[in-house]
Amino acid sequence: MDPGTAPAATAGLVLAAGVGRRFGKPKADVLFEGERLVDRAVRLLRDGGCARVIVVSGAVELRVPGATVVHNPRWATGMGSSLTTGLAAVHENAAVVVPVDMPWLGAEAVRRLHGCGARLAIATYDGRPGHPVLLGAEYFPAVAATAIGDIGARKFLAANPELVQRVPCDGTGSPEDVDTPRDLLR
Repeated sequence: MDPGTAPAATAGLVLAAGVGRRFGKPKADVLFEGERLVDRAVRLLRDGGCARVIVVSGAVELRVPGATVVHNPRWATGMGSSLTTGLAAVHENAAVVVPVDMPWLGAEAVRRLHGCGARLAIATYDGRPGHPVLLGAEYFPAVAATAIGDIGARKFLAANPELVQRVPCDGTGSPEDVDTPRDLLR
């Protein structure tokens, strides 16, 4: 990107459609430190510089202040259909994607992805890939074509490593997810 050019608009995309089988209820509505996980994810993306935030709902109807909510009628088929539904709602030049169940991610990780200049990027922690993930709009169709079942962008990213910039995000938060109520006690 030319140093004198403002970065293109980037949407934030929160995948929040699941029923939360292992958790016992949909995680989007779970309270953590006095805030629903879905609201926390929206704030993360806004604080990280996303122009607009889209939340993909499914198992439960969600109302999320400050976000556009789109419903995935195929939510039960897995995260892949939620990613596809969300990407179809993005009109910006790129999207930063986060699952709703990662409350310890930091806005600095989102900012680092924005600032890396890549069109495909993934945050890394101790060298291991995690979230968030940045997807340029030109890759949406190919990502959607490989997002099946509980596989989101992972298959596409793994098949195209030469296109993916790994962005170190150590010290910006933690990519640990929440699978059970006990996980919130970490």
